[in-house]
Amino acid sequence: MHDIATEIAALDQMTTGDLAERYAELHGQPCRTRHRAYLIRKIAWRLQANAEGDLSERARQRAAELANDADVRVMAPKTMICPLQIGESAAVTRPVLTVQRKPADPRLPAPGSAIVREHKGRTHRVVVLPDGGFEYEGERYRTLSAVAKRITRSHINGFRFFKIGVPE
Repeated sequence: MHDIATEIAALDQMTTGDLAERYAELHGQPCRTRHRAYLIRKIAWRLQANAEGDLSERARQRAAELANDADVRVMAPKTMICPLQIGESAAVTRPVLTVQRKPADPRLPAPGSAIVREHKGRTHRVVVLPDGGFEYEGERYRTLSAVAKRITRSHINGFRFFKIGVPE
């Protein structure tokens, strides 16, 4: 056991390339990762399993049964096969994911409304857009805070700057 502890301790001093080589020696196949902590864990496990004994034959058989039932993939398929009728299939492309926007903040006025604020002797007008964004001086902004930052040149909460939904 002392030799294994020494070997495991030595893993911390190895380069990632050396760890990948050691992994390949112990596992009989090259590794698919260069994640240092992962390699150290897997090598240490294999060293201990070789020295102290691996899984029992019963555990190996059960793992093999479970693995046969599992649909294991390294990467997701680019297309899906969709059965049309028995024995007949056609490739179907994956559906396009649509981004569901959160409902508009209840503190905001309706889309198309203007938010007006006087700041340092100048009147600033921001239009609320239907997609949840804002328009100020012909430019689009995602948040009121971004508009407030553009106006003040410093970070400030947009609702607070425009005095929306903030108690006075």
